[in-house]
Amino acid sequence: MVITYHILQQHIKKNKTVLLTNLYFSSFITMALSSYCTLLPSNINPFSLPSSLFNFSPFFPSQKVKMGPLTVSPMGFGTWAWGNQLLWGYQESMDIELQQVFNLALDNGVNLFDTADSYGTGRLNGQSEKLLGKFITEFQEQKGSQRDIVIATKFAAYPWRLTPQQFVKACRASLDRMQIEQIGIGQLHWSTANYAPLQELALWNGLVAMYEKGLVKAVGVSNYGPKQLLKIHDYLKERGVPLCSAQVQFSLLSIGKDQLEIKSICDSLGIRLIAYSPLGLGMLTGKYSPSKLPSGPRALLFKQILPGLDPLLNSLRDIANKRRKTMSQVAINWCICKGTIPIPGVKSVKQAKENLGALGWRLSSDELLQLEYAAQESPRRMIQNIFQTR
Repeated sequence: MVITYHILQQHIKKNKTVLLTNLYFSSFITMALSSYCTLLPSNINPFSLPSSLFNFSPFFPSQKVKMGPLTVSPMGFGTWAWGNQLLWGYQESMDIELQQVFNLALDNGVNLFDTADSYGTGRLNGQSEKLLGKFITEFQEQKGSQRDIVIATKFAAYPWRLTPQQFVKACRASLDRMQIEQIGIGQLHWSTANYAPLQELALWNGLVAMYEKGLVKAVGVSNYGPKQLLKIHDYLKERGVPLCSAQVQFSLLSIGKDQLEIKSICDSLGIRLIAYSPLGLGMLTGKYSPSKLPSGPRALLFKQILPGLDPLLNSLRDIANKRRKTMSQVAINWCICKGTIPIPGVKSVKQAKENLGALGWRLSSDELLQLEYAAQESPRRMIQNIFQTR
């Protein structure tokens, strides 16, 4: 997910040297805000799709897909909001409903939950992982059974994590917060290749070490562009560590040339693409308009982009009405039809139920083309996370 103010707080807290301060702090706020505020020119056409993308098999709510050694649902739930007060307005009073969300997901066949050691702001840093650990324990006590729950957590490439051992230490800390013995997928949250290339190798070796020690069942990456994705795949392969997943921003609002190339690489190498922000931070839900903006930092972004999304939003609304679905369900279903595993965020039982409605059916090839043409015709859309490498 997008690296926001909570990570900046961690950098300030761990200020080690003047060099690191100048390198990271001066650019972090600008990078984090511009990550979602920079827009593509309307004349760029990122939708030259190979016909092979339209060859997909049916899927159903109970169906599972393979992701490396793991078996997961065709959609997971993202937990970025669990502990994030700044962007998502989290309050600890929400925990009871979040437990209900977790239980509802498992009861309906969704067994993949994505989190990160940086999720949670201020004193709540790591709260998302803590809640998942608590919910797993309580679910198993209530149901009296062990479910095949897959936790995919991401480890931040903080500037003080300079050795493989420090990365392994971070992994053990996540295990402690979640009260589990093994993580399903241990992921690098982002690459340092663009600003601290010497740190990158230590992070890769950290992945190797946590895999060899059995701390994670599989490894993955997040925000890796095509070139770096190929590099880390080959590096890990030489050391006998298969790359299980690659997580990038992927939606009708953000798909572009790089994302299609990443998807093609994943398909050719047997890597699963995990699509984060499949609803564009909520812009594809149909719940907002230029006169009805969300509260908090998202308002400025929505104000800039929403006026240019009429073709796409109208197309989503048209298909949703014909199918008796919601716009969110159509947008998520599009991601699944592209062969990705979307991980929409959930904060309430209502959102969880709506997201579950994206499963058990499929868009037609004509509907997919209609949506992609509408996205192309929309004069505003977001570029990928600025932390994504080339």
